[in-house]
Amino acid sequence: MEKQAVTIYTVAREARVSMATVSRVVNGNPNVKPETRQKVLDVIKKLNYRPNAVARGLASKKTTTVGVIIPSVTNPYFAELALGIDDIATMYKYNIILANSDFNDDKILKVARGLLAKQVDGIIFMGHDMSTELQQEFAASNTPVVVAGSIVNDDKLATVRIDYQNAAKEATNYLLDHNNERVAFVVSSLDYSINSKYRLAGYKEALVEHNIPFESKYVIETNGDYNRAYEQANHLMEQGIKAAYVSDDDLAAGLLNGLTDNNIKVPADFEIITSNDTTYAKITRPTLTSITQPLYDIGAISMRLLTKMMDGEIDSSNDVILNHGIVERQSTRRGK
Repeated sequence: MEKQAVTIYTVAREARVSMATVSRVVNGNPNVKPETRQKVLDVIKKLNYRPNAVARGLASKKTTTVGVIIPSVTNPYFAELALGIDDIATMYKYNIILANSDFNDDKILKVARGLLAKQVDGIIFMGHDMSTELQQEFAASNTPVVVAGSIVNDDKLATVRIDYQNAAKEATNYLLDHNNERVAFVVSSLDYSINSKYRLAGYKEALVEHNIPFESKYVIETNGDYNRAYEQANHLMEQGIKAAYVSDDDLAAGLLNGLTDNNIKVPADFEIITSNDTTYAKITRPTLTSITQPLYDIGAISMRLLTKMMDGEIDSSNDVILNHGIVERQSTRRGK
């Protein structure tokens, strides 16, 4: 005979209390007599009762579930953000549904629709710009959305990030101060707002401060491809470029390896600063000087911000900017 599932009704019948009392015990409601609470808990343990999260969600109109859209689960930048998100979600008793998007607009839209269909209470979005269709989906759903560790082309969404423009300016200034008159900006794609509106703007500001004219040929797009960054080594040297500010750590590693394999010494002949200070920056040889950003904190604060939005404590017009810095390693020369 098939074993019947233990339900809230089963527990109530066994404990000789109402289903409402069982519900209050399960949900931690204090309005239950201690002896009654203990009796219900004893029955729950005896029957190995597991509350139905879906049923509880229907009753409370909350699923206690948050969707996290991540471009790549193997990328250490997003993995560190996800760790901060998960820790705070656990603290506030939210479950996480992690959805990989591969930086693909069609897949991002598909996973977003899937999360909304599951009636998640909120979404944390990691990645870059959103398609018009995705923006419309989020707007129509009224589901709170927080952008973590980036900035997108929808200023109505809450974000948690660093000041990318100022960070890019500081990194470029650092290289220019080392008597490098020609500094390249090696970037994944200028199609992304984070690069075209913020990092590129910071790069240009640094050039202005050093009275150096901007030249578009020194902005190198790689489409986020390691091999493309690797192949740029000779091209940069042929143009007399002696330093590069790079938007992503894996691209910086590709450029560094391309230079090294072409017998170009880093930092003696060429200096590199990268942007995210992930594991890539620490395991390369030489190690990479990098902009620092509190990735775990960005993830954790994003989740905490989302909990407040889901509880109706605050609206979506929040832009939390955390501190950044520069950590000097072996890919840059010491002093000016």
